[in-house]
Amino acid sequence: MTAAGTAAAVGHAGGEAEAPSVAAAKPSFIDTHCHLDAAEFAADRVAVAARAAAAGVEQIVVPAVAAGNFAAVAACGENFAAVRVAYGIHPLYVEYADEADLRALRERLARELDGPRPPLAIGEIGLDFYVAGVDVERQTHFFVEQLKIARDFALPVLLHVRRAQDAVLAALRRVGGRGQTSVLAGGIAHAFNGSRQQADAFIDLGFALGFGGAMTWSRARRIRELAATLPLPAIVLETDSPDMPPEFVGRGRNEPAHLPRIAATLAELRGMSLDGVAAATTATAQRVLPRLTPAAAAPAMANPVPHADSQPR
Repeated sequence: MTAAGTAAAVGHAGGEAEAPSVAAAKPSFIDTHCHLDAAEFAADRVAVAARAAAAGVEQIVVPAVAAGNFAAVAACGENFAAVRVAYGIHPLYVEYADEADLRALRERLARELDGPRPPLAIGEIGLDFYVAGVDVERQTHFFVEQLKIARDFALPVLLHVRRAQDAVLAALRRVGGRGQTSVLAGGIAHAFNGSRQQADAFIDLGFALGFGGAMTWSRARRIRELAATLPLPAIVLETDSPDMPPEFVGRGRNEPAHLPRIAATLAELRGMSLDGVAAATTATAQRVLPRLTPAAAAPAMANPVPHADSQPR
């Protein structure tokens, strides 16, 4: 979606042609976590995708949150060439899930993995201990079972780790093993907000860490310190749209077109160029999500299919 335009050569008085001037290419980005299927985008989903493309967001990863919205996520992948999908059951939705949903996940993966636009990960899965009164045992059961599915299909995972980093790490080691010997395919710890020690533990297990709008808030000192000091190859960018709006949006709806301005904060924190951040985070996203290849040759908007809006997260 980025292309350098060239000016036609103009003759000098002496008869020589000037070298063509090449316009600077706009940096391109990957939004590794965006709920484009959400009800908040029902009125203008096509326009949201168009704004993202115009801003240089070339690919958008859309994870599911429940078996009930697998079809809505799949519709995004069918309608928008920039979208790649992941399927999973979010920890805050496991109270509505049952074993049939785990079977449905396996069946959908088996059906779609050999297709033209296969899912690239299991997600959004994990643990969430932020909300009071959650059923930790039930969350852990569904998380571990989905890790086993990821292991069986050799797919990376998109992790939800809010207030649960150590418990998530323990489950990853339980299912996959430790360090470089892990049989899991790694993935992304989305919206990371843990300690440096926890960050290093995820990195050791083959995970990248997702940074988004929270990093732009000046009061988010720990996140900003991590963003500034973690190894750059461990960082990917995300919006978590429509949630987690950056400071320049305030309480408004987040959307993937904001990703370049979020990236500019990372560039500022690290004292590097926006182009450098774009190139590095894109390379990392493609490394931890190997099926995330350049956008397919499908049109920006394919033949629309009926879209069932996601349940609120």
